[in-house]
Amino acid sequence: MSTPQGTAADRARWRRYLADERAEAAVYRELAARREGEEREILLALATAEGRHEAHWLGLLGGDERGVPRADIRTRLLGALARRFGSIFVLALAQRAEARSPYASDPDATAAMAADERIHGEVVRGLAARGRRRLAGTFRAAVFGANDGLVSNLALVLGIGATGVPAPVVLFTGIAGLLAGALSMGAGEYVSVRSQRELLEASAPDPTAREALPDLDIDANELALVYRARGMEPAEAAEHAALVVARVHAVEQQPTPTDALGVAEHDDEAVGTGLSAALSSFCFFASGALIPVLPYLFGMSGLPAVLLATALVGIALLATGATVGLLSGASPLKRALRQLAIGLGAAAVTYVLGLAFGTTIG
Repeated sequence: MSTPQGTAADRARWRRYLADERAEAAVYRELAARREGEEREILLALATAEGRHEAHWLGLLGGDERGVPRADIRTRLLGALARRFGSIFVLALAQRAEARSPYASDPDATAAMAADERIHGEVVRGLAARGRRRLAGTFRAAVFGANDGLVSNLALVLGIGATGVPAPVVLFTGIAGLLAGALSMGAGEYVSVRSQRELLEASAPDPTAREALPDLDIDANELALVYRARGMEPAEAAEHAALVVARVHAVEQQPTPTDALGVAEHDDEAVGTGLSAALSSFCFFASGALIPVLPYLFGMSGLPAVLLATALVGIALLATGATVGLLSGASPLKRALRQLAIGLGAAAVTYVLGLAFGTTIG
């Protein structure tokens, strides 16, 4: 063991960095244990890189591990989530954690370490993007469905309640709004996703078109027009088309794959399926729309029911906003507050209109 360097404050900081690096490496190993193939290899490589950083701080401490604290609360939370879930949420949080690295301004961290942390953030962003693509279709329907259910049914319940009608009328109006909205959302989401798939399929290459490639005239290569139609510059399209046709003739006129036409197939994971999107939209709209009705289901009425319904919906809006923020790699707090402001703002307008109509009718 060599003699420790630095001041007492320096050593305390190095110990904190050492603890965080060990915890981050553990997070990546936990995530890797729940994955296979390339993603597993990437996560294990990240854990190895964190191990190099750990060795740097341990070297500055002269190998003295005494007094190493626990990792910070964010990193410990990541570790707990990785052990229990190993989900996209953990990768999204890890992406934000890598972006907060202090190494760029720390005089005792090397430039390579600071660069590593920035690149780690991009690696985790890429892994998180894979998960987001897998979630995109169903998750979009779920979030929009829950948010619409919360806001629309709260607005409906508050607007009707503000007119002064009896509580049972408010209750049955809320239930009717729940069923009508959930069915409408489910049907609309199914049609939307199916239409999106049909549009993408219409843009996909004709599988039989590649059969014409061996017979194309090398000197008047019509394939270049395909590439130009797909966005290539004329010179680049001509060069690429000539290479494709020459390759086809060189292998005894065997057709090349469809991607020789320069078309990438659409991402099924990102689009989702019509049925799964419809079911998610229906269920999440219904669950969201149920919340503002709960006080009336339990016999409450008047202002207490309004206040409780608003509070419950506010909590749910904060949760959905924070979830979207986490998955998008943005600030959960900002997204949560934005969701709350928009949702309660819409409900407040309806409530004021209900008061006005109630006064007029009365």
